[in-house]
Amino acid sequence: MELFGTNGVRGIANEFITPELAVNVAKSLGTYMGSKGTVAIGCDTRISGQMLKSAAIAGALATGLSVIDVGTVPTPSIQYYVRDYADAGIVITASHNPREYNGIKLIAGDGSEFPEGWGKGNRFSIVSWDKTGSFRFDPSVNDYYIKNIVRAVNVEAIRSRRFKVVVDTGCGAGSLTLPFLLRELGCEVLTLGAQPDGTFPWRNPEPTPDALTELSALVKKTGAAFGAAHDGDADRIVFMDENGEFVNEEVLLAMMTKYMLELEKGPVVTPVSSSQRMADVTKEAGVELYWTAVGSINVARKMMETGAVFGGEGNGGLIFPKHQYCRDGAMACAKILEILASGKKLSDLTKSVPVYFNAKTKTPSRDIVGTMGRIRYETSSMGLKTDTIDGVKIWYDDGWVLIRPSGTEPIFRIFAEAKKQDRAEELMNQGLETVLRAEKA
Repeated sequence: MELFGTNGVRGIANEFITPELAVNVAKSLGTYMGSKGTVAIGCDTRISGQMLKSAAIAGALATGLSVIDVGTVPTPSIQYYVRDYADAGIVITASHNPREYNGIKLIAGDGSEFPEGWGKGNRFSIVSWDKTGSFRFDPSVNDYYIKNIVRAVNVEAIRSRRFKVVVDTGCGAGSLTLPFLLRELGCEVLTLGAQPDGTFPWRNPEPTPDALTELSALVKKTGAAFGAAHDGDADRIVFMDENGEFVNEEVLLAMMTKYMLELEKGPVVTPVSSSQRMADVTKEAGVELYWTAVGSINVARKMMETGAVFGGEGNGGLIFPKHQYCRDGAMACAKILEILASGKKLSDLTKSVPVYFNAKTKTPSRDIVGTMGRIRYETSSMGLKTDTIDGVKIWYDDGWVLIRPSGTEPIFRIFAEAKKQDRAEELMNQGLETVLRAEKA
């Protein structure tokens, strides 16, 4: 299936993401698996989810796969289940995209995202009428997921603090897990948008600071230890500290890295788009840091390869390998509670990592491949310190700039970071000028 990338395929439901597409993706998976094995299929709360899930089930059965319908689940919940009970998985989700979108994402037998290039061609192995796959429903998936997160943290220490926590699950799939997990951990839980609703009436599925003003206000009003908010499929999570201040996701990644390295020394993995904070924290701990191309699957695979003790992206997507090799928002929330159980405040933790400033922009491109080639040639001929794992990252003594093509649209994204805001903006503008020159060449 050429349309599949590292994060599956997304688009407007019933326009691009149709039942026919879902059937064919599932048939392609069944063909790839040799018409043998078990696939777990679930969806997030989007109103088109049941339609597309039903189509995927039909396609999988038609190729002879045994199907377990796991219902409405967060992505990390079905990933955990697939690792233990199935040979593959399909989750119908568009993650943080607006309500009209949906998508199809495949899960490998180890619970990680399916590798790119898994299926080619349009010929499907359709079995005879008497060889179609078996079907059953398993409603226990979310309970199983919650139970195993509780086992993975210091539950006694967390319960002893009886934390008050405010959560905004945005009417997404995390509504079925995060509030229940926190209550299991002994927390007093106040919820916003915790009713599953695929029209997302409360806010858009992307938990940006401007969409979380009510969460911030409620944290301050109630004296909660912190606030937490999921994206639509709950593989990512963001936080408000006890003062109602948004915790920058890059800061979250660095401070969690610091904590995990206090528990166990070992390699850490993150994409080239992540903050210099990661290099500083790992250097201080005396461990190896591996940079990867952008995308959680790239991070997870490198973690498996290197035996990393932690990894993640600067978007609220944290990966705890002893739990599972995928982004897991609920697990990240449980780990935050574990850290705070020692008596620290979240605002104090954010101050424990180096300070950097960021700037970013984007620009359209008429020729992504050609322009990228010219950018690589120009930067290499200038003798600059560069990294070409994903696009071109140019390192300076006081900062860096990353120029990379979008994986979903014909644009270049430019990210910059420095110790001062004006320098970050200067580097961003230099990166933009580099792209514009290459476009004209």
